[in-house]
Amino acid sequence: MRRVLIAMLVGGFCMSAFADEKPPLETVPKVDIARYVGLWYEIARLPNWFQEGCLESRAEYTALEKGKIKVVNSCRKKDGKEASVEGIAWIEDPVSNARLTVSFVPSWLRWTGIGKGDYWIIDLSPEYQWVVVSEPERRHLWILARKPALESAVFDAITKKLRERGFDLATLIHRK
Repeated sequence: MRRVLIAMLVGGFCMSAFADEKPPLETVPKVDIARYVGLWYEIARLPNWFQEGCLESRAEYTALEKGKIKVVNSCRKKDGKEASVEGIAWIEDPVSNARLTVSFVPSWLRWTGIGKGDYWIIDLSPEYQWVVVSEPERRHLWILARKPALESAVFDAITKKLRERGFDLATLIHRK
């Protein structure tokens, strides 16, 4: 009996250790960068330190040469002032164009590797009207759209799919 109890305890500990393990995050199979670039409005995001106090966030992407993309993120701060930051993204997976790295540090610092982040396109409407961006650990998440609002049925379908893919959306911040 004692052996059975010990086996159950060990089994329970092992199962709980892997209970939070999620399958690897997959990206969309293909992104047409020419259709992707342009202005996107943030519909929702998971909290992050670099957007603290930002409202009505926007991202504008401009294609550059050699698979690079200019990124300008802007928002309105709580005091009503506009804030923006400019960075560069580069394609890491030229087969799909769905895995990028983005950096907002000055160009002379980029060689150090600091300030880089994964930018993975994990869901995208066929018409390029909305997109979901994250990174492999699922710590960051953005739902973006071409217009400042997204139909509630579309938003609900996106968030349902995200939950199924292992995202915790309890702290999701909606556009204000």
